[in-house]
Amino acid sequence: MKTRITEMLGIEHPIVQAGMSWASSSTALPAAVSNEGGLGVIAAGPMYVDTFKSALHEMSTLTNKPFAVNIPLYRPKVEEILDAMVEHRVPVIIASQGGPKVHLPRFREYGAKWIHVVSTLEHALKAQAAGVDALVVVGAEAGGHPPVSGVSTLVTVRQVLKEVSIPVIAGGGVADGWGIAALLALGADAVQLGTRFIATHEATVHAAYKDAVLGARAADAVLVGKRSLPVRALNNAFAQAIFAAEQRDVSQEEYEALFKKNTLKQAALDGDVEWGKVEAGQSAGLVKTLEPAGELMRTLVRELEEACDRMQIMSRSSVHAY
Repeated sequence: MKTRITEMLGIEHPIVQAGMSWASSSTALPAAVSNEGGLGVIAAGPMYVDTFKSALHEMSTLTNKPFAVNIPLYRPKVEEILDAMVEHRVPVIIASQGGPKVHLPRFREYGAKWIHVVSTLEHALKAQAAGVDALVVVGAEAGGHPPVSGVSTLVTVRQVLKEVSIPVIAGGGVADGWGIAALLALGADAVQLGTRFIATHEATVHAAYKDAVLGARAADAVLVGKRSLPVRALNNAFAQAIFAAEQRDVSQEEYEALFKKNTLKQAALDGDVEWGKVEAGQSAGLVKTLEPAGELMRTLVRELEEACDRMQIMSRSSVHAY
């Protein structure tokens, strides 16, 4: 399958593994995805600079396929991370939470592609005007930091596609090839999956985190911290404490202190899935198996082909044919 994104990035399948702090702040998961023809993504957000540099070197020994680095531009020492990316000639940058324009020239010098993550039409138009090569557009179903408006992936992505000319990678609420097909039919050029890739052997998070995702229902992925920088995470003791604080209408200072007291790292590395932020999207309700990332990629491609075949049959045959 060829799209503007597969052609631009030199990948075989329009499938992008989301950059997820801790889960892909390493090389095993991104390398496995890239080796199967998707776009594997290292999440540089929580990584020390030296560890990040080592990971880039290691990636060159694990795959000769394209890969990306996800970087939140607000993180401390971001310039050192960006310098390392230029030095190692990272082929694809997926950035968020900051303006891209000032950074683009030096990455363009060696031919890198810059993709910017947005969750609203306003930010999509600003990123396009800044000169980025493509967008990742996420809707409310997504884990991590979805749009606080609550607008769904279908609506958000379609709205952006009607207004921008650059390629769009859609994300939020997808855990299988059928969901990938749906967003491609909507007009997206590729689809990003995050939560589904947490439940792989290569994802470097605690087993308790993976088990929490495997046992979750779609409704368990709730939006937590609406008065701060909200995250979509699994409902647990931490989430209930935040909801209770909102009911009590505590001061903003108290609210922020409570929200920041518990972290994603607490859940992802320490396995505290009661009081840590177990970031996951609503697609957790579709995730029921833990498997190798390479095998998952092959399953996603097979399901995508099945979904596309079904659409073709529907267009030329009676309803009984499928």
